[in-house]
Amino acid sequence: MREQGEPGDRGQKIHKDLGSRRRRRHGRRNRNLRYRAPRFNNRRRKEGWLAPSLEHRVLTTMSHVSRYRSIAPVTSVSVERVRFDMQALENPGISGVEYQQGTLLGYELREYILERDGRECAYCGRKGFPFEDRPGVPLNLDHVVASSNGGSDRPSNLICSCVRCNRRKGNKPVEVFLADRPEVLQAIKARLKKPLRDAAAVNATRWRLWEDLVRTGLPVEASSGGRTKLNRHVLGVPKGHALDAACTGEVSALRRWEVPLLAVRCCGRGRHARTVSDEDGFPRLRRPKVKAMYGFRTGDIVLAEVGKGKKAGRHLGRVAVRDTGRFNIQTLAGVVQGISWKLCKTLQRDDGYGYGLVKPRAAPIQPGNASRHSSRPLKGAGVLPRKL
Repeated sequence: MREQGEPGDRGQKIHKDLGSRRRRRHGRRNRNLRYRAPRFNNRRRKEGWLAPSLEHRVLTTMSHVSRYRSIAPVTSVSVERVRFDMQALENPGISGVEYQQGTLLGYELREYILERDGRECAYCGRKGFPFEDRPGVPLNLDHVVASSNGGSDRPSNLICSCVRCNRRKGNKPVEVFLADRPEVLQAIKARLKKPLRDAAAVNATRWRLWEDLVRTGLPVEASSGGRTKLNRHVLGVPKGHALDAACTGEVSALRRWEVPLLAVRCCGRGRHARTVSDEDGFPRLRRPKVKAMYGFRTGDIVLAEVGKGKKAGRHLGRVAVRDTGRFNIQTLAGVVQGISWKLCKTLQRDDGYGYGLVKPRAAPIQPGNASRHSSRPLKGAGVLPRKL
């Protein structure tokens, strides 16, 4: 779960959408062009290439840097150019030869998982094939967190599963599949480790982000996570993503950090594809050719003043347009449906981001204990109808 105030990106959604597109394209080619040789052997990636989901993170950061420079006299940039040690994160306290060897020393992945789990199904306990007389059932490697839901291929996310349990589970969350067997669920969760997807993304993009920041012509200061933590400790500031950014680099004082903060979330600008497919790749419905309806687009921040009826009142939020002229408005209190376009007034055009206000916890902070505090939503805060 993301902490309140962290700029939300769409990296995982981009990764999932590209995977869905790849599977559908492969299906079409397999049905119609079985004779054609694969093309990916001839493709070459440029130097410094990043996956689209990681490229999105870099471009989002640089977009906000450009916005800040357009409204404020920015004279320099401080950035944490950190690198996470994946081995130390996964195995705290590891050192010496064990640090260099890794988990799979002397094993293939499948044999390692089979031996670790005792060659039995983690869900039902049935024994699998041993090496000699081969009684038992065949075992598969199952992703506890399904690949379609962002699960990794790390050994910590793989367990032994018989074919029957593997098919029954599918891509369901393990909490749903084992809802009636809490003791089995607890045993499986004890084997899992925290995913390192975000740490890997930081390691992959840190130099690219640094190079793009240097190209802006501004003086760029490289800092470390330890420096940020020291600044928080000295200034008595609670831990939070926005406050960490304010404590990065050389900081002598930080005032008025209790004020509400602007939380920005990437929402996209709609889909380019006008055809919506089902899970098998067949067209299910077609979207309108135009995205604007009655002068509004989905994502615009609007204010609707309804004078009478069940929906009477002022409704401020992101609008979802409909060709019927009855729009839905996403407010902090929930979704208000069926608002006529005639009652809506545009406050900000859609720019691909959603905005809200959060407020850091204002409890007294003692130096050295700031890491126990985080930020929480500002009660009653509305959508801020202005660009950065």
